[in-house]
Amino acid sequence: MRSINITSLNNTELLYVPTVLDYFELMKPRVMSLVVFTTIVGMYLAPIKIHPVLCIFSILAIALGAGSAGAINQWIDQDIDSIMIRTKTRPIPSGRVDPAEAITFSFVVALISIIMLGLASNWMAASLLLFTIFFYTVVYSVFLKRRTPQNIVIGGAAGAFPPIIGWVAMTESINLLPIILFIIIFLWTPPHFWSLALVKTEDYKKANIPMMPNVVGESSTKNQILFYSFLLLISSLSPFILGLTGYIYFFGSFTMSLGFCFLSIGLIIFPNRKLEIPLFVYSIFYLFGIFVFLVIDKYFVV
Repeated sequence: MRSINITSLNNTELLYVPTVLDYFELMKPRVMSLVVFTTIVGMYLAPIKIHPVLCIFSILAIALGAGSAGAINQWIDQDIDSIMIRTKTRPIPSGRVDPAEAITFSFVVALISIIMLGLASNWMAASLLLFTIFFYTVVYSVFLKRRTPQNIVIGGAAGAFPPIIGWVAMTESINLLPIILFIIIFLWTPPHFWSLALVKTEDYKKANIPMMPNVVGESSTKNQILFYSFLLLISSLSPFILGLTGYIYFFGSFTMSLGFCFLSIGLIIFPNRKLEIPLFVYSIFYLFGIFVFLVIDKYFVV
């Protein structure tokens, strides 16, 4: 920790001064990286290209918007973050960033991101970014997360919007392909988070968060993970079935989706193998892989 001494009359107190890295961590950089990646893919798949400089500013704006949403989420969750082992070292509960400074920083960054995207691209994309920030911070963080085990299912829509925003930033319109990408991420979100929740059950229990394993139990959660895995298989193949992609994407997505399904089946058949974390890790590579195959497919087909 970096600190400075503040001397006042006869006493001296130690005051921590937040660093740039503290504020960067407040913006959930790992989530930002996924948002930026899916946004860029959405832009690349769009049939229209804008000026490279404006494209860079658009990506930066969407990244800042995602970061501001993550920061607001941490401000809202500061009470439960201080309880859970997984989150108690975050900037606010650890005391590295003052809550008042965090929420001020969040709103300023959100405002900058929306204006920047509107000026660099179009106001339709900026409006979608604003709606995504609102959905994640208000609908999910305030109303869903602490009230229903379906929090991740419904709240997953917030993380599914980036490829649509990227597409709209390029075209100022919405087509079938970005909607399918939205559906893929939307269906990917529950098994991704529930596989981790199966491991962190006690953590969520202490924080009184109604995650699916805490409410319906491990067995039911694993069955639901398998159900969403098969839905994910179908949705991931739909771009090929509808003639929007070629065989490169088909073979790549089919292979990776089968892997997802096999791991999900393994959770049920081999409960002692502790496949929850392997599935969680695989799910991250899965989503990146699906989008990479979309890029490769377009590059070679076009």
